[in-house]
Amino acid sequence: MPGERRDPYRNFRFRVEIEGIQQAGFSEVTGYDTSIDVIEYREGNEPTTPRKLPGLTKYGNITLKWGVTDSMDMYNWILQCVEGTITRKTVTIIALDETGADVATWQVNEAWPAKYTAPNFNGTGKEVAIETLELAHEGMRRTR
Repeated sequence: MPGERRDPYRNFRFRVEIEGIQQAGFSEVTGYDTSIDVIEYREGNEPTTPRKLPGLTKYGNITLKWGVTDSMDMYNWILQCVEGTITRKTVTIIALDETGADVATWQVNEAWPAKYTAPNFNGTGKEVAIETLELAHEGMRRTR
């Protein structure tokens, strides 16, 4: 319908699916980005402004944060990597609308844990204990 209002989706309504891992909700997902290196090139007989050519495509590491529970699935994934078995997985990040329906999806390919951070503890604190996992990967695509 022409002129129909389309509000942007909220950043706090999302879920993360990791191939073969059952994990409760994540509190934060950050860092998924794509960049292409720029290669400047100029031949000696050309003007002083270089041509700009595309170089390597790079993907930033993705950071997942979640509240500590009795689930060991995410920790066991990095433990496998520490012990020498790099298990690559597909990770899907899904934005949800107000009704809980999927509205936007990013698929991350060949992801594997590159860094794990255990929660900080503080005897006078009141926050939830948070675990963090940083994922390296080889590509990301918005599929919806």
